[in-house]
Amino acid sequence: MDERLRDSAAETPQTVTFDAIMPAAMALRAEASGVQRASLDPLTLFVLSILGGAFVAFGAIFATTVSAGSVLAVGPDGGTAFSASLPYGIARLLTGLAFTTGLILIVIGGAELFTGNNLIVIAWASGKVRTSDVVLNWIIAFSGNFVGAFLTAVLMFQTTQYTFGAGAVGLTALATANAKASLPFIPALALGIMCNALVCLAVWMCFAGRTIVDKVFASVPPIAAFAAAGFEHCIANVYFIPMGLFIKSGAPDSFWAAIGKTAADFPALTWRNFLIGNLLPVTIGNLIGGTVMVAAVYWFIYLRKRQQS
Repeated sequence: MDERLRDSAAETPQTVTFDAIMPAAMALRAEASGVQRASLDPLTLFVLSILGGAFVAFGAIFATTVSAGSVLAVGPDGGTAFSASLPYGIARLLTGLAFTTGLILIVIGGAELFTGNNLIVIAWASGKVRTSDVVLNWIIAFSGNFVGAFLTAVLMFQTTQYTFGAGAVGLTALATANAKASLPFIPALALGIMCNALVCLAVWMCFAGRTIVDKVFASVPPIAAFAAAGFEHCIANVYFIPMGLFIKSGAPDSFWAAIGKTAADFPALTWRNFLIGNLLPVTIGNLIGGTVMVAAVYWFIYLRKRQQS
């Protein structure tokens, strides 16, 4: 009997397939992921969310550094031969590509992100997760992300990395934070919607991945697109705007002299504008973009018929 089984196994080649995981199967994987995420114990979720906030901040640090300063050509005598800024689109592209570091760390390294967890709505719509579990997950994830991103900003200010490049990094951080804090409510809301539609599409496409390389390649284009386009991400802004506020209030006189600016040149940069003027509308927009434009749409397309049958 054993010999017959061995002979049969030898004659039947093992089937190995590299067929793509199609969207209908991706929806089932997203649903299962939602159930798993909603069942995490609060402490584990909170710690993973702190990591998620820090990872997003790492991407923001990279993006700020990449977008700082001008292109300099040095002559034979060591002096500057010419100075030129990159074209706007090219600079934004590089910034966007750098920012993808954050989501790659989250997806591959393992962490929780409030905006990505908006996809739990797929499991909720299928009746596999309670409303209270979804809301609790979002509250804990947002809180942990806030702590992680904010503490990273605190630490980065202490490094004085903002003084690098003759203050170019700090000037970029100030300009970025001031622009975000200057946004009116409706544009901030709309930019938040667009942002998390792309973030959740990046996470959604990762469900098609079989390997680390698959997931990295799937996540880069949507994240680079939202960062390059200037869309608003609530957790990223918990790094960007406080970092600008710390520089505005705590940078030494030598820094201001190096960049030829004063703190008064960034009037919109206040804690109130951060919390009420930016974080509130952007968070609402992120929720709409993730839950409605991605999670609800894909549930409706691929999973609603199963619920009706």
